[in-house]
Amino acid sequence: MGNESGTWIMYGVEWDDPECLHTVKDAIKFINDVGFLPLFKNGIPGFSLEERTVPEFWWSGDTKVDPWEWREIIARSGEVAYGKFFEKKAGFISKKWLPYFANCRRDGYDFDALWDDEKASRRQKKIMDCFAVEDEIYSNQLKVSAGFGKGGEKGFDGTVTDLQMRTYLVVRDFRQRKNKKGEYYGWPIAVYSKPEDLWGYDFVTSRYKEAPLESGKAIAEHIKDRYPVATKAQIKKLVGGSFEV
Repeated sequence: MGNESGTWIMYGVEWDDPECLHTVKDAIKFINDVGFLPLFKNGIPGFSLEERTVPEFWWSGDTKVDPWEWREIIARSGEVAYGKFFEKKAGFISKKWLPYFANCRRDGYDFDALWDDEKASRRQKKIMDCFAVEDEIYSNQLKVSAGFGKGGEKGFDGTVTDLQMRTYLVVRDFRQRKNKKGEYYGWPIAVYSKPEDLWGYDFVTSRYKEAPLESGKAIAEHIKDRYPVATKAQIKKLVGGSFEV
């Protein structure tokens, strides 16, 4: 998605293009095949869900063809991780590749160890402490519970984004809020969770046995194999963490 002369433009393909993804099942299959995928167009040509879908269908509200709706379905599917994983922007990581990203982005640290070594911020700690008692938390509830409500801490959105970038949090679903009568209302909002609570600690940390540099190298080489046009600078910017191309 780009902005040209103040106008937002979606980049994609025609419905009958061989590369077009027509259904959310097609999207999940493609993400699992490619391993990880940003939601929107970025510096690497073709490396996004946007560029594999029909521009006119975005934000149509039709769950059959709207990729914006698909992201909610994919998040709750349990088959793919969804969150702000690429340059602090949204994207998907397959279960197969999640341990590589966790090792690379976390530099081999569980969050508690990160905090103990004074490599995590106080704001990050206040958010992560909330998940010691809850497996999933609505974004609005998390903001209040972690002390970012009115008159409290600032920078909630940025802190949650940083935790997603380091794979300590993912978006597990989008749901409407409930009022005091238990009735649903409003637009669906993000529900956060630790990936360990979705897929298990042993699985998520299964690449901890290797150096974070090696996990990052595997990610970078995979991108280069799938998208030979990608430059070293583009890959490093998109992947982040510890690695060499």
